[in-house]
Amino acid sequence: MNETLKYRNELKYYISPQQRILITQKLKGLLTLDQHASETGEYHIRSLYFDDAANTALHEKLGGVRDRVKYRIRMYNQRDNVIHFEKKIKFRDYIAKVKEPLTRAMVEQILAGNYEVLIAEHKPLLREIYNLIHNKLLRPVVIVDYVREPYVYQYGNVRITFDKDLRTALHHTNIFDQELCSIPALDDNRIIMEIKYDEYMPSAIQAALQLEGLHRTSASKYVICRKYNKRNNWEDY
Repeated sequence: MNETLKYRNELKYYISPQQRILITQKLKGLLTLDQHASETGEYHIRSLYFDDAANTALHEKLGGVRDRVKYRIRMYNQRDNVIHFEKKIKFRDYIAKVKEPLTRAMVEQILAGNYEVLIAEHKPLLREIYNLIHNKLLRPVVIVDYVREPYVYQYGNVRITFDKDLRTALHHTNIFDQELCSIPALDDNRIIMEIKYDEYMPSAIQAALQLEGLHRTSASKYVICRKYNKRNNWEDY
């Protein structure tokens, strides 16, 4: 484990829209909306995930490899004012994230295959990605879209999110396309509830959630969406 990174616990659950209503009612008074949520209590996330020629990120997740990483470009509310290249790190039951800001012009260069834009002094993450692009043919592979309803609780640094309307754009990779044609990636309007916290989950949150009655999953939005753009019959996700 890299001691300089901030590792957190992460739990995921599939829930129905009806369960979301019950859970949010129980948590009312304990949690507050994240400051980045709009007046509707939500915001839109669009991520462009990358993988190498061997589909390492995909196969490591499907194979249950304990320690792994994923790379993605992420933007919010279909605006280009905040864009990051992120590396999500999974170590045992913990997660951490490293990110670097990008401009729209930089992303457009990356989408055009001009990866030299990632060469920058004092930005080791971008250099790491540039090396992976050249040595392992890391490339953009799938867009993941969803709407997030985020809540926070200051004690234990708890963050609970409800990710809805998960969609994918098949083989399209232009994250700036306002008219992007996407399709639903989950059946039955299922929602992914994610719970992140530091060293402990406060007992008040545990009692309100009643997690014993929920089915914990290792749901990966990347893997869920990749099944819609497989190029070979043997790619059975």
